[in-house]
Amino acid sequence: LSLHGLLISAYHFVVCVGSEWRQCSSVSPPTTVVLLLFLIFESLLFSIFTAVMFFTQISAIWNDETGIEQLKKEHGNWERKSRWRSVQAVFGRFSLSWLNPFTM
Repeated sequence: LSLHGLLISAYHFVVCVGSEWRQCSSVSPPTTVVLLLFLIFESLLFSIFTAVMFFTQISAIWNDETGIEQLKKEHGNWERKSRWRSVQAVFGRFSLSWLNPFTM
């Protein structure tokens, strides 16, 4: 959603500059610019945060250890799974439904 907000606001900004701000918004051009810049900034912040959290979790799954174990440099007594088996334990068998947030 953050990426979508970023793309829509960038598109709106380009369209408004191309039409010289006429018939672009119901508010004044300076207000529109401020709101678009705020939306772009907010979208970038949330995109970066989400990407960092995603890659942290993928790294934990890939290495078959928790974040606490990574910080303490502890290794469990259990036999570690292969990376692919760790991913399958979390997501299930590979299918295109991995990319669909509405599947169960």
